[in-house]
Amino acid sequence: MRLVGFNFVKINVEKFSDKIENLKINTNINILEINEVKSDFFKAKEEFISIKFSYDIIYDPNFAKIEFIGNVLFAVDPKIAKNILKQWKDKKVPEDFKLPLFNIILRKSNLKALQLEDEVNLPLHISLPSLKKQKSEEKKE
Repeated sequence: MRLVGFNFVKINVEKFSDKIENLKINTNINILEINEVKSDFFKAKEEFISIKFSYDIIYDPNFAKIEFIGNVLFAVDPKIAKNILKQWKDKKVPEDFKLPLFNIILRKSNLKALQLEDEVNLPLHISLPSLKKQKSEEKKE
């Protein structure tokens, strides 16, 4: 499986309040569509699968919300593509395909979300590494 393309078709960030009390941040990924892509533009032994997704970061209670809708395009082995499309008929995604798909969505979306959170002055939904002053040992005399 090979990542061929990734793009956002909708990005929305809204801040509803300035009051930060009992803030809980939840994230949610939904797969909206999975389709086979047929094109003369792509010439390969693999088949192409397009996945439409939504990724939401919700700041409760009613503080803010970040929404992403996007598309991911994969080149996959024809047998794997057939299995993915077959399971999608029941709105299921094979586990061995779901893990790399969700990791790509999280990596790309979280980078954009961090930028938006900074611009709109929202608390970060994931913690970033930070430096702390090291405690100095007491001098022995």
